[in-house]
Amino acid sequence: MHWLQHETGGLLLLCAVAIAVLLFLIIKVKLEPFIALIVSGLLLALAAGLSVTQIVGTALSSKTSILETGFGGILGHIAPIIGLGTILGAILEASGGADVLTRRLLGVFGERGAPLAMGLSGLIFGIPVFFDIGIFVLAPLVYITARRGTRSLITYALPLLAGLSMTHAFLPPHPGPVAVAGLLGVSLGWLIVMGLVCGIPAFLVAGVAWGAWIGDRVRVEVPEDFVAGEESAERAERPEPPLSLVGAIIAVPLVLILLATFGDVWWKKSSVLPVLTFLGTPAVALTISVLLAMWLLGTRRGIPASELASLASASLRPVGMILLVVGGGAFFGAVIAATGVGKALAGTMSDAGLPVIVLAYLISCGLRLAQGSATVALVTTGGIIGPLVQSHHYSQAHLALIAMAVAAGSIIASHLNDGGFWIVSRYFNMSVKETLKTWTVLETILSVVGFAMAGLLSLVI
Repeated sequence: MHWLQHETGGLLLLCAVAIAVLLFLIIKVKLEPFIALIVSGLLLALAAGLSVTQIVGTALSSKTSILETGFGGILGHIAPIIGLGTILGAILEASGGADVLTRRLLGVFGERGAPLAMGLSGLIFGIPVFFDIGIFVLAPLVYITARRGTRSLITYALPLLAGLSMTHAFLPPHPGPVAVAGLLGVSLGWLIVMGLVCGIPAFLVAGVAWGAWIGDRVRVEVPEDFVAGEESAERAERPEPPLSLVGAIIAVPLVLILLATFGDVWWKKSSVLPVLTFLGTPAVALTISVLLAMWLLGTRRGIPASELASLASASLRPVGMILLVVGGGAFFGAVIAATGVGKALAGTMSDAGLPVIVLAYLISCGLRLAQGSATVALVTTGGIIGPLVQSHHYSQAHLALIAMAVAAGSIIASHLNDGGFWIVSRYFNMSVKETLKTWTVLETILSVVGFAMAGLLSLVI
C-alpha cells in the first residue's frame, strides 16, 4: 500500500485507474459527467490515503476540504463569466444581430466568397454564443445561401462550423477555455491573444481550405423542409440593428480585458491602471457589454423589459449542468494535486524529455477521444496539468500556449460519442459516413493546426 500511495509508479497507476473509472462511468454506465467526476475523485482520494478531513472536512466545517475548495475555487472564477456571456449571446440572437452580420458579409463577399462569409459569421458570432446555439441560429442562413448557390451544402456549412468550433474551444467566455485559464492561472487577456493567434490559422486551414476541397467531393443538397422558418412577426416589425452596433457590443468586453492585461505591462505606474483593471475584469467587462446590449439592442428597439428578463432566464437554464461539470472537473484535479501525482508526473515527464505542452495536448486528445465532451476533456486535463505548471516559472504567454494545447486536444476527431457530431449530422443533412468524412476530419485539422501553432510559438516565447 505504501508503494501505491507514495512511490511515483504507484501514484501514476492510481491516476490512470481513476481516469479509467471516470471514462467507464461516463461511457458505459452513462452517468452524468459531473457525478462521474465526483465519484472518481472521491475514490482516488480514498485510495491515495488522504484523510476524510482533507477530503470532505468535518461534521461542523468543510470550508477547507478538497471537495469544497475544488468546486468553489473554480466556480467563483467562471460562473459570472459564463452566465453573462450566455445572456449576451441570447440578446444578440433575439435582436436579429446574427442575421444582419451574415447578410452583410454575404453582400461584401458575393457568391464566390459565400463560404468565407459563412465562416466569418461563425467566427464572430461564435464568440458570445455556445457552439450548438450558433448552429441553431445560423443554419437557416446557410440553407438559404446554399440553395441560391450551385455548390454542395457542405461547402457553406464547414466554414461556419469551423468558426463556431474554434471560438468555443479557444476563446472566452466559453466555459472550457475560461475553466482552463483558472486552473492554470493564466489571465483571460493572454488567453484571447493566443486563442486568436493559434485559432485563426486553424480556422483558415480547416474551415476554408478543407471545406472548399471536401465540399466539391461530398455532394449534399438542402432538403425542401430545411428552408422553412420565416422570422417571427414581432422580430419582423422591429428595425434591424446596424452591423457596427452588433460588432461594437461583441468587441467591448474583449477590448476591455485586453487593455487591462497589457495595461499592467505598459502603464504600471500610471493612475489609469486601476481604472483599466476594474473595467477589464472579465465579469465587469461582460456586465458592461450585457447592459449595453439590453439597452441598445433591446429596450431602444422595442423589446420590453419583461421579454428581456424571460430571455435571460431561458438562456441560463442549460448553464447549470455546464457549471457542475466544470466544478466536478476542478474537484477531480484538486484530488490529483493533493495526492502528489502531479509531482510524480512531472518527474516522469522530465525523465522522458516530454515538454508540458505536448503532454497537455496528448492527455486532452485521449480524454476527448474516449468520452466525447470537449468541456470534460478541457477541465479534466487542466486539473491534471495544473500542478505541473506550478513547479515551473512559466510566463503568462507560455501558460496561455499550454492552455491552447489543452484546447486543441479537446476538439480532435469528433465522432459518435460526441453530441456535436449528431447535431452537425442532423442540421446539415449528412449520413454518419459523410459526417465522419467532413466534420470529423475538420475537427482533427483544427486540433492539429491549433496545437502546431501553440507548439511553435512555445519555442520562442
